[in-house]
Amino acid sequence: MKVQDAADIQEFVTLRRAIHQAPELAFEEHQTAALVAEKLTEWGYDVTTGIGGTGVVGQLKRGTSTRSIGLRADMDALPIHEATGLPWASAKQGLMHACGHDGHTAMLLAAAKRLALSETFDGVLNLIFQPAEEGGGGALSMMNDGLFTRFPCDEIFAAHNMPGHASGRLVFRSGPTMASSDYASVTLIGKGGHGAMPHLSNDPLVAASSIVMALQTVVSRNIDPLFPAVVTVGAMHAGQANNVIPAQAQLEISVRALNPSARQRVEERVKAIIHAQAESFGVKAEIAWRSGYAVLVNHEGPTTFACRVAQDMAPAAGVEPQGPMLMGSEDFAFMLERVPGCYFFIGNGDGDGHGACMVHNPNYDFNDDILSVGAEFWTRLTLAFFDNNSKETS
Repeated sequence: MKVQDAADIQEFVTLRRAIHQAPELAFEEHQTAALVAEKLTEWGYDVTTGIGGTGVVGQLKRGTSTRSIGLRADMDALPIHEATGLPWASAKQGLMHACGHDGHTAMLLAAAKRLALSETFDGVLNLIFQPAEEGGGGALSMMNDGLFTRFPCDEIFAAHNMPGHASGRLVFRSGPTMASSDYASVTLIGKGGHGAMPHLSNDPLVAASSIVMALQTVVSRNIDPLFPAVVTVGAMHAGQANNVIPAQAQLEISVRALNPSARQRVEERVKAIIHAQAESFGVKAEIAWRSGYAVLVNHEGPTTFACRVAQDMAPAAGVEPQGPMLMGSEDFAFMLERVPGCYFFIGNGDGDGHGACMVHNPNYDFNDDILSVGAEFWTRLTLAFFDNNSKETS
């Protein structure tokens, strides 16, 4: 099997940059979804739109086997003002594809075209284009809309570009791979007063400061060191004047863990410390806890299989069979709770080279050089999946 030629890939570089210029936020991916649906229909897929809001599924059935695979790409952008100055920079003020979802969509479409027009297989291919990965829980929305009931998948796979790894390097990991994410908004209600008479007040700002420090012990003294976790207080708001004790203070907290039991323990200790610290200062604490994404756990069988496909493909940048865990979060975790599969990374660039700028940064840009790697891998993975099934059942 030969890698797609430069002319084929250039079509999808152009498409990627067009998507990049027209970024859309979570559940607003109407233009992107329409483009995806148009291309898939043109290549002969049965296309279903509007799944989970703006999600698209393209299904291609070949032969008689009911064996099925799902490949997923995300489509949404971020509320970030782009600073790259590139010719294809975002044309929408304050919106940007700062995480490379434009590239994920383009590389899956490149594979979709090749699989539809140039390759044969026996089974059912489901291409899942998901909205709202960036905190919107689009995976859950699609699943709640019957994704896996309407489009059953025996195994499912997804990829993400990753700055910091060499361009085109394929990085896998079996087991816990990305962290859960939970959030707490804390309101501390005290009694305000004059800064010169603090004894007549119950100062919520002092309580908030004590809570920030006390929370630093949650991970170091409550969680098994073998299970990474993070508690971050990202914002503290209180008061406006230097001689006024405010009546309220607010904290915004992010919690991440790579183990479900550690996740639960962190939540318990964070809540207990907040209430105990607040009470010790004579103020009341109100906690609004928001559960985010689950721990992303890759299944051993599909991960080993995908890694073997990558090693057979032998990309120039190499393959890493068991990469490091990451404290970032990803809602593909919910799909992996329902269907066996693997979430892996494609290096976007390292050092000072193109593609090395980290995601969620105004200067980030997806490295178009890895489009051919991603498209080639998706093609090989699909064909190997159905070929393996054919051998097992023959």
